Amino acid sequence: MTEKLYLNDAYLKECDSRITGINEKGVILDRTVFYASGGGQPGDSGKIIFNNREFMVRDTVKEGDDVLHIVDNREMLEIESQVRCLIDWERRYIHMKYHGAIHLIDAVVNMNPDYEGLITGSQIYDDKARVDFSMENFSQEIAQNVIDRTNSVINENHEILVKYMPGEEAVKIKNLARTEPGRQLIQKLETVRIVEIVGVDQQADGGTHVRNTSEIGTILLQKIENKGKRNKRMYFTLE
Repeated sequence: MTEKLYLNDAYLKECDSRITGINEKGVILDRTVFYASGGGQPGDSGKIIFNNREFMVRDTVKEGDDVLHIVDNREMLEIESQVRCLIDWERRYIHMKYHGAIHLIDAVVNMNPDYEGLITGSQIYDDKARVDFSMENFSQEIAQNVIDRTNSVINENHEILVKYMPGEEAVKIKNLARTEPGRQLIQKLETVRIVEIVGVDQQADGGTHVRNTSEIGTILLQKIENKGKRNKRMYFTLE
């Protein structure tokens, strides 16, 4: 099983690792700083260095309990080789800020009785993010109101923490998992990873986040889309 260093320190940019597996797509390492795509957050890119030669990592995905680093060229790489891993930090940091923004939007929607819907999904890109809502009445005005309220919370400079709790405790906390697949997942876990925006919100989550809301920046509404009677979509960028 790959040791996922990013779960406890999202600011680690590089590490030394050992190759434990190689297949037609890429390599598996014993430990990694590369985030494996999941929960709407893209996998990291970057490079693996072996014998002063760079092997570009184009994407990172989960493969069971391991993390698969998708590389263009696997020549010269062998199992048990010692390598150096370096992520594309600028790209990762952008994803961390967007992930924090999504959590705050989710928190604002959940804590305000003005909104009768829930977030059903999200996706982070390199230059924007989208959030999907189950909300019958959704308009440009409502979307902008959500963004304005969220920006107010961002400017309060809340600390963002990662903590863990036993699964039997996690399932008792209302809204710790906001989707049905998430609720089913934490029922199966012995230990649940929690991302807490201090004083605002906490959610079961496996992604990477900034340390304080002040790092997120200002959310700018890009557009909204109607995907059905209760299926609405909102795109936003960060300034």
